[in-house]
Amino acid sequence: MPSIKLLHTADIHIGMENYGRVDPATGINARVMDFLRRLSDIGEYAIEQGVDVFIFAGDAYRTRDPNPTYQREVARRIKKIADAGIPVILLVGNHDLPAVARRATSIDIFGTLEVPNVIVGNREELHQIACRRGQPLLVAAAPYPLRSALVSREDAQGKSLAELDALLQNAMIANLQALAAQARERPDIPAILVGHFSVNEASHGSEQNIMIGRDAALPRSILTDPTWRYVALGHIHKHQSLNGDHQPPVLYAGSIERIDFGEEREPKGFVVAEISDGPTTWEFVRGYQRQARPFITVRADVRDTADPTAAVVAAIKSKPDLSEAVVRVIVTLRQEQEPLLVEREITRALEGAYFVAALQKDVERAERQRLGAVSVEALTPTELLERYLQVKDVPAERMKLLLEHGETLMRAVDGG
Repeated sequence: MPSIKLLHTADIHIGMENYGRVDPATGINARVMDFLRRLSDIGEYAIEQGVDVFIFAGDAYRTRDPNPTYQREVARRIKKIADAGIPVILLVGNHDLPAVARRATSIDIFGTLEVPNVIVGNREELHQIACRRGQPLLVAAAPYPLRSALVSREDAQGKSLAELDALLQNAMIANLQALAAQARERPDIPAILVGHFSVNEASHGSEQNIMIGRDAALPRSILTDPTWRYVALGHIHKHQSLNGDHQPPVLYAGSIERIDFGEEREPKGFVVAEISDGPTTWEFVRGYQRQARPFITVRADVRDTADPTAAVVAAIKSKPDLSEAVVRVIVTLRQEQEPLLVEREITRALEGAYFVAALQKDVERAERQRLGAVSVEALTPTELLERYLQVKDVPAERMKLLLEHGETLMRAVDGG
């Protein structure tokens, strides 16, 4: 069979405006422009490097009701890829879903207008497509499940949230098994699975802090079916391989840009895979002509320093070039040192940074511990909870348990 080169990306989240100001050249928030430029960069790679099919595994926008400007900018970039003769698979993610069943998703407009070379995966369905060089490919679409559709079923009446979760998981497994059975009817054509959901064995990231609704997770074993030559996943922001060196590759591409400081150390990019007669191969590409914007935390423990301001400034200057970075500074100091910390000098030292998220002071107090001058923008909800538990001297094992329960409650609250 002729080889097929596919590009797999996900979780673009156009509309994330954290740590950005309005870009005077475009009138669009500068952080949103970061995401758009990264999408442009990925599109340029696809066109110039001869990609045969472009897979987008869900979450095009930050919200389910993106503003028209953001929709226009995404459409321009998707159309450019499609106009180059590269089929584009657009899967619906949880951020793309309407709150009510039967309403349109934020990407349905591509299907309604019948944009050539653009296939919208808004329901569980097996698509047979012709790739850029005419190669046939089966693409099984498994969008994020709409929980409100499940609630209307008779067997869901009177069920608890946990019981509804189990029903939803069982329905998702049955749908994936049905798609695999359909694909096996055409053994002459390679098949891939594109999904947007959590996997039990996956390592989660900052997506939990911006999640819409309760999450549903599947066991990895359901995805390692040899029917699939490649499994392209979206939803979890941390790039990772879930099937090691085994076939088929099961991968989260990860988000294309960092959402917050919880993703500071995570590599960002996209996946390029090749399907041939032999095993499917793949590589993670951090960027073509543009890298994701760095997030840098400057930590300065000045408790044993006579001049805390100078120590913080020195810590800032010890970092590499901050001109393209979103920066936060965390200073640990004693209560009596607070008057000695001259914030304007620290601010002056940060003038060259792209964006200063926060100057956070962790003050060690002799009589009463406090959280310090915590900036909500600088810390994720999980980090805030962890800091509170640390102040209360909660034992490590109990802290771990409480953090796990806390994350569950946060997701439940997000779900209304």
